[in-house]
Amino acid sequence: MKESVIKVEKIKIEKAAVLKEKPSLDGIPFGKYFSDHMFLMDYDEGRGWHDPRVVPFANFSLSPAAVVFHYAQEIFEGMKAYRSPKGEILLFRPLENARRLNSSAARMCIPEVPEDIFIDGLKALVELDSGWVPSLPDTSLYIRPFIIATSAQLGVHASASYIFAIITGPVGSYYPEGLNPVRIMIEESDVRAVRGGTGYAKCGGNYAASMRAGIRAEKQGYSQVLWLDGVTRRNIEEVGSMNVMFKINGKIVTPALTGSVLPGITRKSCIDLLKEWGYEVEEREFSVDELTKAAEDGTLEEAWGTGTAAVVSPIGEVAFKDVKHVIGGGKIGGLTQRLYDTLTGIQWGKIEDKFGWTVKVC
Repeated sequence: MKESVIKVEKIKIEKAAVLKEKPSLDGIPFGKYFSDHMFLMDYDEGRGWHDPRVVPFANFSLSPAAVVFHYAQEIFEGMKAYRSPKGEILLFRPLENARRLNSSAARMCIPEVPEDIFIDGLKALVELDSGWVPSLPDTSLYIRPFIIATSAQLGVHASASYIFAIITGPVGSYYPEGLNPVRIMIEESDVRAVRGGTGYAKCGGNYAASMRAGIRAEKQGYSQVLWLDGVTRRNIEEVGSMNVMFKINGKIVTPALTGSVLPGITRKSCIDLLKEWGYEVEEREFSVDELTKAAEDGTLEEAWGTGTAAVVSPIGEVAFKDVKHVIGGGKIGGLTQRLYDTLTGIQWGKIEDKFGWTVKVC
């Protein structure tokens, strides 16, 4: 693993000469608009990470031979900043994102970013662009930290140089359905990841490989794909870009983190809340046969996805082998609603944060 040390450097701030006109937040699409500035830091072999800075949002200039274009050596994170009723700007568990970024970095042979510079750079950027953090219900500032390999070299080798960047932009609901239950289709042909691969890392290749099945599902009227494991094609892993949970006979079942499932921060937070509320949570292998049986005999009470973008997304229907299983009458369940209300309440600073999950920026 390459060294990732950085000498203590003050983050330089270069303000944009002209600020952008902010878009209307009424029905704002997810991920289409970006704020005035971005955080950047460079890595060079033998020097480590250096020159942390906040600069005006602008395009990169890269060689067509950059490693990221040819060998997909890159990773990213997804997180949000929220404006509380008091006007404060809050981050949700940012240290977990820093640690997961570095876990992905280790898998992809990318130098790890020191946690303190990740947090300091993030805070500096969000504070400078604080005017972009919306206050309307169900809106937030989406934050995308990422690292790309920039060495101009052809040949399958780890890059000698990298850019670490953070960009942000205001967003509304991730799904057009909002908090209404989504319909999902269990994918039988393609697989998202296998154990020993990069399934637990947040890298672009995982998402590119998922697009074909996603397009097929959309054409049939489904919002997401429910993935099965890549070996037996029987065990459930993730739903689209989210982790997934099921309430069966009063117990919560969610696929175990076996190396092919992303260790979601929202997933982790939901498990903490569920245990706090007295629910039994089983993290284990969970087969599609067990799921369909529970759906048929009525013991499948609720199902939902968890992730930064949508927070908690109720699942109202699951289709497998052309058989459609409606869950909870196609309506959001009481526990799903409680998880959503509690998590978003903590994130927006509307209810007490007993866990110390939120970090104030300004």
